[in-house]
Amino acid sequence: MVLRKKVPTILRPTPLLSNPLPNPQLTPLPSVTLTPTSQHNHFFNFIKTYFLTPHNNHITPASLLHFLKSKLHHHPRFTHYDFHIFTWASTLDSFRHDHATFFFMVCSLASSYRFSELQSLLAFISTNPCPCSDDGIFSCPQIESMFLVAINAFCKAKRLDDGVMAFESMRKLIDGRPSVSTYNALINGFVKCGEYNRALEFYDRMLKNKVKPDVVTFNILISSYCKNKKFDLALLLFREMKEKGCSPNVVSFNTLIKGFFRERKSEDGIKMAYEMIELGCVFSSVTCEILVDGLCREGRISRACELVIDLLTRRVFPKDFDYFGFVEKLCEEGNATRALEIVDKLWNNGNLPSEIACTTLIEGLRRLRKTEQAFGVMEKMLKEGIVPDSVTFNCLLKDLCTVGRTMDANRLRLLASQKGLDADEITYHTLIYGYARENRRKEGEKLVVEMLDEGFIPDLATYNRYMDGLSNVRNSVRPEC
Repeated sequence: MVLRKKVPTILRPTPLLSNPLPNPQLTPLPSVTLTPTSQHNHFFNFIKTYFLTPHNNHITPASLLHFLKSKLHHHPRFTHYDFHIFTWASTLDSFRHDHATFFFMVCSLASSYRFSELQSLLAFISTNPCPCSDDGIFSCPQIESMFLVAINAFCKAKRLDDGVMAFESMRKLIDGRPSVSTYNALINGFVKCGEYNRALEFYDRMLKNKVKPDVVTFNILISSYCKNKKFDLALLLFREMKEKGCSPNVVSFNTLIKGFFRERKSEDGIKMAYEMIELGCVFSSVTCEILVDGLCREGRISRACELVIDLLTRRVFPKDFDYFGFVEKLCEEGNATRALEIVDKLWNNGNLPSEIACTTLIEGLRRLRKTEQAFGVMEKMLKEGIVPDSVTFNCLLKDLCTVGRTMDANRLRLLASQKGLDADEITYHTLIYGYARENRRKEGEKLVVEMLDEGFIPDLATYNRYMDGLSNVRNSVRPEC
């Protein structure tokens, strides 16, 4: 009978393999079933090949960690055996886990939601200190980091009681008080699960233990008050935050600005945005979206326009803000001309619009029969490398041909082709019809030949119909858009 090192019952290894290992220098891996299976035989050979070779008969934390990280975790069939191997190694007389193997195993179990095994592991860590704390004076400096990973995983899975138990175990092991990050993890977990009272209780406990809250702590609680429809308390906490010398960040301001809009106090939200600017806090695209979209939802489009222009003048307008929604709202109200003015100012200031913002503006201008302005936007966006969809492009070409500007339409086609938007059958059809109306037979015939080369003309009858259409405007086939 092979003797094994006594380990805590909570981590006693689960049987894995069907055959004892032949090397007497190592404790054998026990069998997983009474009857060997192909899976377990393969796993036995896998372990034997790596650990039980003549030149590798002594396992160290470093070699075990290398095996778990580089060998086992990349194996599609055996990766889930990592905790079994970890447990088996702890039974060896000559082996002792360190914080590197502890930390790896905590991360592995937490990321794969193996919470029962994670609880067992935390209990084992509590009763088997890392070798770096052998002198008994100081605890392992990695203890809190390990437990924080576990606490975050428990909170994410809404296992808040398990998270609290892990916190209590950790508190007994570390030197001094838990860090603010660990408190934040649990407070945030309570808020995410809607347990606002428990979040506040834990915050009070944090203050009693003389752990100074940081900006993350306040942001979590401010958000919880806003979600719990206690906006006045959120404002009080914001003032308390500044009184305690904790500077608010962009998340703090964004949360409160959004709260003001939810309370139908948009002007107060705008004032807070300007306070944010005066304090030198980064004015993000999220902040801009809250303000502009909030005003648009209230039907205050003119106020939104004023705000955008003012932010642009102050040079704080975020470069990455997508103003599609703003443009769409203006165009829906038939104010595409105003949208064009603001887009031009933003564009000239380096705030490039998105493709959908451009096409929305072009469609808005087309509805107002502002063909010249729509043409200008299309040309500008193509020069910037912003490629439109073929439907919007072909419809604009039709508008140009209708007003006798087929030459400009064809020039736009060539520019679009350079940028990756190839002409389709409708594009050629539209341009040929435009040339026919303008009695430009020579230019039209060139397009028919090009169309033939591209394979858009299936037979001689179609070819003749196009040629006849160029000779007689009334017989030309009108494009649809």
